[in-house]
Amino acid sequence: MDPYYAGWLSILPPVIAITLALLTKEVLSSLLIGILTGTIIYAANMPGVSLLMGPVEIAFTVMVNKIDMNIIMFCSLLGALVYVISMAGGTAAYGKWAAGKIKNRRSALLSTSALGAVFFIDDYFNCLTVGTVMKPVTDSHHISRAKLAYIIDATAAPVCIIAPVSSWAAAVGSNLKATGAFESDFAAFASTIPYNFYALLSLVMIGVVSLSRFDFGPMRTAEKLAERGELGALAVPAANADSGRVRHGGILDMVLPIASLIVFSVLGLLYSGGYWGEDPAYHTLAAAFGNTSASQALVWGSCAALATAMLLFVPRGLVSFHNFMNGIVEGMKTMLTANVILVLAWTISGVCRDLLQTPQFVESVVAGGQASGALLPAIVFVVAGFLSFATGTAWGTFGILIPIVVPVAQALDPQLLVVSLSATLAGSVFGDHCSPISDTTILSSAGAGCNHVDHISTQLPYALLVATACITGYVVAGFTGGSLGLSLGSAVLVLAALITGIRLFHPAMRAERARQA
Repeated sequence: MDPYYAGWLSILPPVIAITLALLTKEVLSSLLIGILTGTIIYAANMPGVSLLMGPVEIAFTVMVNKIDMNIIMFCSLLGALVYVISMAGGTAAYGKWAAGKIKNRRSALLSTSALGAVFFIDDYFNCLTVGTVMKPVTDSHHISRAKLAYIIDATAAPVCIIAPVSSWAAAVGSNLKATGAFESDFAAFASTIPYNFYALLSLVMIGVVSLSRFDFGPMRTAEKLAERGELGALAVPAANADSGRVRHGGILDMVLPIASLIVFSVLGLLYSGGYWGEDPAYHTLAAAFGNTSASQALVWGSCAALATAMLLFVPRGLVSFHNFMNGIVEGMKTMLTANVILVLAWTISGVCRDLLQTPQFVESVVAGGQASGALLPAIVFVVAGFLSFATGTAWGTFGILIPIVVPVAQALDPQLLVVSLSATLAGSVFGDHCSPISDTTILSSAGAGCNHVDHISTQLPYALLVATACITGYVVAGFTGGSLGLSLGSAVLVLAALITGIRLFHPAMRAERARQA
């Protein structure tokens, strides 16, 4: 299908889908309406395309072309792994052990944040693995699934985008290399890390939320419900009755399958990246991770983890072979909604990017603007955030904007090149963090067992708070020639001021302080 330049109409489908999702709390129908809106715009402007059946045919064609079966398989297999671990009693045993070691809410939140920071290789792997491991712990301390989803989401892409060895670093490096403006794409990426204010301040916000129970907006409501025991947890069996005999698993029945998932996934990433291949260029960890196919490696890792679980559970009689295989099917069913949302999100992104040419529209807006050099980093951050929010992809956003931002920054003020690149990456992560059609956001909801729209509505105020501080930092960076101390310091001060202001003037927080007094 030939693309059609739809101008401002190209952003209409995601705007409609996102607005409907937030209003109706129903994401599937909202995405479908957004997809059909986009295909109707396309069909109406392409000669020879039927307005009756054309939009539907186009929607399914894009859907088939955009599906990433490796990600669908990984999500499904991880759902199966979580289910069979629960059947064997591993989840209950781990939860009981963790409850004894992690004594309070603060420790549970900090442990979740730390685990999210450790899994920096890939955001998909981070989202689902951290949720699997920490759900029993956060549930035992009556922490809402919405807060768990926020912590997972805020330590997935933000950590990956500042980790020199990750799938995100590789993607950024390839885009930087394509510009031809840098001697070393790795060194260029590393130079952006200190100026990636959104990633850094998101981690600061996670620390504040974990240490001080900074709950406001919809998140406060979710936390109050969780304190009353309304966690909205997924229904999975805690143990399995097999042939009239119940055998409860131990903590290793949770730890060993998850550990095997991590080990085999990392080995798969290295193998896929050519670490043991014939080309010596990939015989280093950084090069192999930069060349890897993450989704394919994660499928291998999840298959190996399921095999480990079967060898661990079936011979010991925790689960019969028949029930184990049935558990795999039932576990895959628990991921059905997440998989459908992913497919629809990929479809609406494909309609906007490939058919209606949203990136070209944004490129024309950026290139045609007459912004001063001092405001360039802040403007780039806002534009990247908007594009990433509308298309649901951070990778696609910095892939589009980096080739534009580099020559613009070099022409306006070469001192601001690194800052502007950092703003591109930071804005891409911000938009991805907020967007209901982002795959990372969808997987964070799935990993936490949280309603997807609830995750978006509870997370958005925190993301906007951090983004406001970031814009201030980038404005200061623009007017100070990229001074790291002044720009990052001002962003931190603004974030601290906003947090303090909410604590002082938020009605619920004021009422709580009055009760305590």
